[in-house]
Amino acid sequence: MEIVGGFMVMMSILGFFLAVIWLIMPFVVFATKGKLDRTLEVLDGLDKRLAGIETQLAALRQMGDKPATGPAATDLPPEEEQQQSLL
Repeated sequence: MEIVGGFMVMMSILGFFLAVIWLIMPFVVFATKGKLDRTLEVLDGLDKRLAGIETQLAALRQMGDKPATGPAATDLPPEEEQQQSLL
């Protein structure tokens, strides 16, 4: 009889844990859905920003391969001058 009593205790503990999980699960699902929706919004924003960067890059490429002029092109540190001379 002790085996049946121990089995019933184990089953009642397992049933209690399953009931707790069953009650908590909807809240977990809804919280995950909210986070997923927020992630989708952020991803859409990143996609729009990337599209803008691609548009700007395409516009710069259409301007042609003009040689770089100005202080940014001529004032290179010595290390970068050596690297460019090797290329």
